Amino acid sequence: MTYIILLICFAIGVPIVFSLGLSCVLAILTDPSMSMIWITQKMFAGVNSFPYLALPFFILAGNIMAKGGISRRLVKFCSTLVGRFQGGLAIVAVLVSLFFGAISGSAIACCAAVGAILIPGMLEKGYPRDFSAATISIASCLGVMIPPSVPMVLYCFMAGSGVSISDGFLAGVVPGFLFALVLIVVAVVISHKRGYGGDRKYSGQEKWCAFKDALLALLTPVIILGGIYSGTFTATEAAVIAVFYSVLVSMFIYKEMSWKELAGVFLESGIASAAILLIISIAAVFGVILSKQHVPQMLAHAFTAIAPNKYIFLLLVNILLLIIGMFMENSSSIIIMTPLLAPIAASYGVNLTHFGCIVVCNLAIGMVTPPFGLCLFTGNDLAQAKLGDTIRSLIPYLAVSMIALALVTYVPDISMGLVKLIAS
Repeated sequence: MTYIILLICFAIGVPIVFSLGLSCVLAILTDPSMSMIWITQKMFAGVNSFPYLALPFFILAGNIMAKGGISRRLVKFCSTLVGRFQGGLAIVAVLVSLFFGAISGSAIACCAAVGAILIPGMLEKGYPRDFSAATISIASCLGVMIPPSVPMVLYCFMAGSGVSISDGFLAGVVPGFLFALVLIVVAVVISHKRGYGGDRKYSGQEKWCAFKDALLALLTPVIILGGIYSGTFTATEAAVIAVFYSVLVSMFIYKEMSWKELAGVFLESGIASAAILLIISIAAVFGVILSKQHVPQMLAHAFTAIAPNKYIFLLLVNILLLIIGMFMENSSSIIIMTPLLAPIAASYGVNLTHFGCIVVCNLAIGMVTPPFGLCLFTGNDLAQAKLGDTIRSLIPYLAVSMIALALVTYVPDISMGLVKLIAS
């Protein structure tokens, strides 16, 4: 009955946190071994962890950088490098999203910040609204693959103490570049076929000036990831340093953010963080109830019955996550599905860091697939395009993304090669 209520709540659009909460309350009312006090204890225990501080700080750092002039400088720098080629601004969209993803860790922040700058430029150069919206939307999904990735942080928390956040970050680097490469290929082919023009040629002096202006933005991932992998600070400490660095750059060097705007960013980030942490706390209760009712074991038996090996299992997981990504926001999907799927993946001998990369890539694609693709709607609104036209323009991008996903899934060294190299 608990799960029927949960599915009904999902189907009628009840927010995730209330759907989970209602299901937990119903389960407790039918089980005398649990009480309402027990719920509050488990909720507190679910978020009472020092590493969880990384989440709100990475979200805050990303929001500060998104509104502090960094995205505009990245667009300018990338435009001087490749903007003059046919389809150049589409390439710029992918490259800027790649860099900005390494700063913000959020696909929505990336889509809003990059799209607000690039889409008007693309329209001015003759790119259709639907193609511009599709390119920005799919490119922004790189933001959750490239470290520091907020969804990867969430996955590592939910998968258990055996999964390192730093390894998870490393695992996302090569897949992120792989997805970027296939998106660029599609953008160039379509642009050449349809005659979408590029920008003017920039001089060496202009390129150098654009590089110097964007240097502090480009150094952000170097500082964050370099500090983690050199052992200078932990991932949680890196998140705090990212906040201080973003405030320093945005307010005192670029001087494009006021104290009033900073206060607004703090409020916005606090609301976003609270929403995620509330879901985590309720999901902790839900996870314990699932364990009490032996749901993970039943799910494991079901997978074992239909998946004789890990390759079939991974295929089924990809299909499941792609469907879930069409209907649920990625943070909620990770919080709910990771505790269920990660133990099963381990039983099949799948490395959990590699599995995390598979999960994040799947749900990143889900952010641009209808009916509830948040990046799809954001890009489409920015371009003021017809949604049906934008979806049609997305199809080639989604096709090559599926190929990249298959490679990430079945060639573990794409995600684990860098992890092993650093470990050695």
